[in-house]
Amino acid sequence: MTKKNILIRSAAGFLTALSLTITGCSNFLDINDNPNLAESAEPALILPSSQAAIAMVVGCQFQIYGGIWNQYWTQNFGNSQYKSIEQYLIQGSSFDRPWSTLYADAMTDLQLIINKSGEERYRQYAAISLLMKAYDLQLLTDAFGDIPLKDALQGESNENYAPHYDAQAEVYDSIFAMIDRAKGWIDPESAFLPGSEDLIFGGDMDQWTRFANTLKLRAYLRLSYVNAGKAEAGIKALGTSGAEFLTEDAKIDYITTGSNNNPLYAELFALGQYRQLRASNTLFKQMQSRNDPRINVYFQTLSVGGTLIRRGMDQASYDVGPNGSTPATIFGADPLNEAAATAPVKFISSYESYFLQAEAAARGWLTGNAATLYQQGIQASFDAYNATPGTYITTQVAAFPATGVEAQVEAIQIQKYFAMALNQNFEAWTEWRRTGYPKDFFVKPVTGTLPAGTYPVRFLYPNTELTRNPNFPGAKTITDKVWWDTKD
Repeated sequence: MTKKNILIRSAAGFLTALSLTITGCSNFLDINDNPNLAESAEPALILPSSQAAIAMVVGCQFQIYGGIWNQYWTQNFGNSQYKSIEQYLIQGSSFDRPWSTLYADAMTDLQLIINKSGEERYRQYAAISLLMKAYDLQLLTDAFGDIPLKDALQGESNENYAPHYDAQAEVYDSIFAMIDRAKGWIDPESAFLPGSEDLIFGGDMDQWTRFANTLKLRAYLRLSYVNAGKAEAGIKALGTSGAEFLTEDAKIDYITTGSNNNPLYAELFALGQYRQLRASNTLFKQMQSRNDPRINVYFQTLSVGGTLIRRGMDQASYDVGPNGSTPATIFGADPLNEAAATAPVKFISSYESYFLQAEAAARGWLTGNAATLYQQGIQASFDAYNATPGTYITTQVAAFPATGVEAQVEAIQIQKYFAMALNQNFEAWTEWRRTGYPKDFFVKPVTGTLPAGTYPVRFLYPNTELTRNPNFPGAKTITDKVWWDTKD
């Protein structure tokens, strides 16, 4: 048995305990009191719950919105669960649950562990928790823009239930500072390393250092158009320090027993809703036009007149009718089989890491060959699905622009769009918002309410903030850009 399988089996105990309160993204963590708020809570007990809580949001709610708005998925004919998302007619109440989970559940628990950083036996737990907090904050600010930071998490001790909002630029500054602070705590030789209670890396602190560097690279590149000077300086400093980046996925694996399934599987399939989401023709036809072999693992075959084919649906065409076009499933496998139930939630993937490095190299901010890193990113995506590339990778590398930063960035982002499909939907949508690439893929949804060429670029603030927080900064619309989204 491999070390990875041992960790997965060991983590099953933690996932089983979590499943008592987590049963899909519509009702997970639906409890009145958080038993982990006690100051004496052991980090070994609350670290996995905080990691799993973030994974629930990344792998379910944010995954659904990112998948539909990035036109990977579309609402199936004859179903209605996600029609409002397809139409861009959403309410702030749709985001009450993920906002609460990322703040009140995940971040509160993480802060309890961070507060114990002064004790040597808890310092590695605190380092992991601070990195997860930085990751959590980036999710929140990339989704919503300005968010509470300095006043956040003080409700229990200071009765501050109306936190002020901090500018997104300040949140990013704090993210960089948290990453640096966490790296200073990391000690792979510590006598007090976490084990399988760390659901992501099993206490491998070298991997957490790589995670920190890759997260920092991602965050600096997010500033590439709004503050290129700061992004360049930060990335060059990473390179000068000899930073190593992830070469494997930072993810949580799931199992088939009990309620320890992939959160989206739990939401859609275990509740009998597996027919809701189907492959969008936007993704399907772009892959098909490039003879991308990953189409064979991303999409299920179906029988039409005895012939096995793969098909998608036009975006938001759920009222038009199937017209003989039955779409593929969302996990690249029969929706009721083990592959769907055990699909991992990826925080940062190996291919994302390579594509980030490729873009930084293309911009001249990081040493390395952009084309080589680009090739490694595509290869890592194929490896993740045991897909056979044939001549696809060599063809894409041969077509990689020899010059022109924007041309190279565009090529990188197109391949990132394909690599992240169905597994990192929110991050892929966020990268489209940042760079504008791919720029010619998206189509106006059949039932979309926005003008042609206009698409959602942010989430709405939750209704709970509007009704309960007097310091709420004011309502936004889904077409209001966040701070770093400045590229035309």
